[in-house]
Amino acid sequence: MSDELDDLKTLMQAATPAPNAQRKAEILALAQENFRNVQGSHTAARPTDKRGPLARLTVGVKSMLDALSHRGALTATTAIAAVALVMIIPQARDVAFEPFSRSENETVETQTSAKADSEMSISVLEEPVVEVPMALEDAAAPSPKHAGRLQVQNGPSAVSTLGTLIEPAPIPDQNTESFANADPNALKVTADDPVSTFSIDVDTASYAVIRSSLMRGYLPPKDAVRVEEMVNYFPYSYPVPEGDAPFLPTITVAPTPWNSGTQLVHIGLQGVMPEIQERPPLNLVFLIDTSGSMQNPDKLPLLKQSFRLMLGELRPQDQVSIVTYAGSAGQVLEPTPASDRSTILAALDKLEAGGSTAGQAGLQQAYAVANSMMQEGDVSRVILATDGDFNVGLSDPDALKDYIARQRDTGTYLSVLGFGRGNLDDATMQALAQNGNGQAAYIDTLGEARKVLVDQLTGALFPIADDVKIQVEFNPAQIAEYRLIGYETRALRREDFNNDTVDAGEIGAGHSVTAIYEVTPVGSDAIQNSPLRYTTTTQADGSDEIGFFKLRYKAPGDADSQLIKQPMQSGQGEVTDDIRFSFAIAGFGQLLRDGSYLGDWTYDDAIALANMSKGDDAFGYRAEAVTLMRLAQTLSR
Repeated sequence: MSDELDDLKTLMQAATPAPNAQRKAEILALAQENFRNVQGSHTAARPTDKRGPLARLTVGVKSMLDALSHRGALTATTAIAAVALVMIIPQARDVAFEPFSRSENETVETQTSAKADSEMSISVLEEPVVEVPMALEDAAAPSPKHAGRLQVQNGPSAVSTLGTLIEPAPIPDQNTESFANADPNALKVTADDPVSTFSIDVDTASYAVIRSSLMRGYLPPKDAVRVEEMVNYFPYSYPVPEGDAPFLPTITVAPTPWNSGTQLVHIGLQGVMPEIQERPPLNLVFLIDTSGSMQNPDKLPLLKQSFRLMLGELRPQDQVSIVTYAGSAGQVLEPTPASDRSTILAALDKLEAGGSTAGQAGLQQAYAVANSMMQEGDVSRVILATDGDFNVGLSDPDALKDYIARQRDTGTYLSVLGFGRGNLDDATMQALAQNGNGQAAYIDTLGEARKVLVDQLTGALFPIADDVKIQVEFNPAQIAEYRLIGYETRALRREDFNNDTVDAGEIGAGHSVTAIYEVTPVGSDAIQNSPLRYTTTTQADGSDEIGFFKLRYKAPGDADSQLIKQPMQSGQGEVTDDIRFSFAIAGFGQLLRDGSYLGDWTYDDAIALANMSKGDDAFGYRAEAVTLMRLAQTLSR
């Protein structure tokens, strides 16, 4: 008997393959790639944190195999491991090796039916978290590429001056974030191209994303920096309009802080703030992303806290409905009076993250609900709250743009609130907001939620002007060169200004909007383009105007635009703390983005200018901006 056992042992040792490090690395790489695929990169499947019995068994087998360090021990457990693999492979095969063989709809249906069949069944969404060896453990380890970066977190959460009441998740090393931007506006020769046309922008998402990055100890991605959104993040006390005009433009021309040979043309628009008692009833549809990726503390939990703040600002005649999307869309709250807070809060509290992102179905149902709530004179708005990842349905920004453009004619506006980092699809969020006659904001703290949904709620929800466009014609006899600072994604063609069918930005009640040009006067030693040998340009007839300002807008619901225009003079306007602070923020944004036009102007200069022009900083926003400048200065070293 002993001889037979020895012979069997010899045969098993001979059959046991020798360790192959290269093959092991290849298998692990393939497994990790499949893990990333089922996370959402190529299919609709999205992860949750649930661990089923199969996942625990897999982890146990992996731990046992990792503990074995010699060939004899491996031989002794070959039979056990083989039995375990026979149990695992038939169920895990669909997850680990067939993510490309199913359509998106089939995947979602499979997940839904599997969950309904039995509570003991293991869905496609549950297994990827632990099925692939090493994937999560590797992600938790420090990344070499982050070595030496400033760590500003102290304990479980990073705290800003506005107060971060949640624990921000770190930005993963491998993420799918994308940002809508274009190359910085180039310096233009006035004689060749004297006219600049763009759509106004009241979005603020870029500033909050920048803050989120800096508070985590990283410089923001350059494409995340949209200078106009940084400047427009702050409230300014521009002169208020009089009479029936919805807003008043104020133009100021002042020396450039970073270049003594140029000037800054500052354009400020201040919207009228109607009496709150006079506002019409409001119909709100909260379209909430409850997919698996929303479970982090800075996503769905922060979203719930944010909407709690907003409910306190609504009036009894306002109505609220909630639609969610994850795998499939569903209405979880029928239209309910805002005064019934307990019902609304109970519906919010029941929301849990899990499933894939059925963005198209959610949008369609939200618009249908909003249309059913609308009555004569009401204002209806869908508020989409998401981490920005639409990977089921209309995932292409252009397709989303066309769909929303068709829907806005119903009279329902769309605003977008972004939450969390790692898979933030800023390009999609911008396409939705810009084409849905709404604005995009990013919520990274409860303080930001209060700013957007409480302090600025009226401006965010009640429009006073649609399709607002600005066109500036510079006088080549006075201005040799110019460039628009920011607004790269809002550029329009010259002929679009007079075309009332071309969509543009919206201004809400009480909103202020700022745009800044840097211009180089004729004869300045700061001119960067050499004169042409041959030119046929016609100079202005001795006028001292540096340019001519024009603005078009539509009253909400109107098809025809109205025109505002006025000349611009050198040295006009009063340079206030508001204007100086906007210059400091414009310089800060350029330092983060490019800085090629700033010469030797530094973060120290931006900090000094911001500090001297903080003025009445009632909410602490400007003091916080200086803190962010200091963080960026340290990180840039």
